[in-house]
Amino acid sequence: MSSKSQIGLTALTALVISSMIGSGIFSLPQNMSAVAGSQALLIGWLITGVGIIFLGLSFHYLAQIRPDLDGGIYTYAREGFGDLMGFFSAWGYWLCTTIGIVGYLVVMFEGIGGFVDTPERVIFGQGNTFVSFVGASAVAWLIYALVAKGIKEASSVNLIATVVKVLPLLLFIGVAVYFFKADVFMSDWTGATLATTENPDTSIMSQVKNTMLITLWVFTGIEGAAVLSKHAKTRLDVGRATVLGVSITLVLYVLITVLSQGILPRAQIAEMVNPSMAGVLQHMVGDWGKILISLCLMVSVLASYLSWTLYATEIPHLGAKNGAFPKAFLQLNRNEVPHQALLFTTLTVQLCLFLVWQTGNSYEALVLISTSMILVPYLLVGAFLLKYAFQKQLGAKYKIIGAMATLYASWIVYAAGVNYLLFSVLLYLVGAILYLYSQKQFHGKWMFTLPEKIILGVLGILAIPAIWQFFNS
Repeated sequence: MSSKSQIGLTALTALVISSMIGSGIFSLPQNMSAVAGSQALLIGWLITGVGIIFLGLSFHYLAQIRPDLDGGIYTYAREGFGDLMGFFSAWGYWLCTTIGIVGYLVVMFEGIGGFVDTPERVIFGQGNTFVSFVGASAVAWLIYALVAKGIKEASSVNLIATVVKVLPLLLFIGVAVYFFKADVFMSDWTGATLATTENPDTSIMSQVKNTMLITLWVFTGIEGAAVLSKHAKTRLDVGRATVLGVSITLVLYVLITVLSQGILPRAQIAEMVNPSMAGVLQHMVGDWGKILISLCLMVSVLASYLSWTLYATEIPHLGAKNGAFPKAFLQLNRNEVPHQALLFTTLTVQLCLFLVWQTGNSYEALVLISTSMILVPYLLVGAFLLKYAFQKQLGAKYKIIGAMATLYASWIVYAAGVNYLLFSVLLYLVGAILYLYSQKQFHGKWMFTLPEKIILGVLGILAIPAIWQFFNS
């Protein structure tokens, strides 16, 4: 690998942190307060903290014991469960990142609207107006031009942006520690005030389940170092960057959400407009706090957009090397960037921005779609480590980590519910068409094992209720 594209430990760690700390962290106080009281909040973070650490350790140890596998998400699934499951993992991850970065652009221009929009004159709205569409499109193509110049150069820009966006978060935590009141935090301990006519179930289990997709979304990006593993200076840096990034981000998330519920009552935070961190800081220090967080949101979104574009570009290129994506994605430009994959990703972003403008969809809708597509890829990472550990009779450490990561991912799938899973079926079926085309292009025919035929058959059966749900929702 040329030095043009090599990334060191610090830049890799920054990519992992920047991937996870995007727009979600700025809405976390409101998102979590809307579904959970203080008790469920702590339990939810405990489950997530343990689960996400084991998932991070899975990436860490797989990078050590299988250094021959570049790309993480895709190659682990392919190696462990065959070409079709590898493709579905890559496709789900690519959709998650692509739709996710559309969401970043939408929320960034919604944030700008917070400064210039008035009830009488809406310019940016929820990031879904014509002006937002034009602005977001311009940003998308500027990022395209930056990434096309080289992976290493893009990661260096991301490192600077990550430092800029983390410093205000540390300021928020420091101020929140000073203003925190235990009696406020304990005032709605069980979340009893969450009950509504539409949702009367306020059990702790229900509240904890409702936090799961939120916490999964804000941790999406944990795989960043593994996806770009071939660009790392050393293989050891891949695992180290993942564990460091996850640990730092977990601490920030927990402190921001827990401290917020000790500053204002849960119900009051739940009613805030997002980014709710701005409202909480404004309550503590005045109007400049809202301005600071809003500006931080914009920097954060741009940095995360850049990180996720790198991942979304890499996955189709790796897939094309194994015949899972079209041959065009194999091409590299003079800066060793998979240019056709980058172009495909940016054009897809442009199409999604157009659809957001035409349909009026908001950031929240994009987040739900994006998160539903990452469930299977994460499940397959833990399952691959578990399977490999038993196949090669590795030590108990690897089996425990693989089992815990698989258990956590399975719990997330359960917590997501049937509606999200059925919606993801439709998107996986679209991907199956691309896979069939790629197989014809590379091999001149379709090649499936018996288990793969069964999987496609099950998808076809599930498509019936999925289509019915889509048109009746």
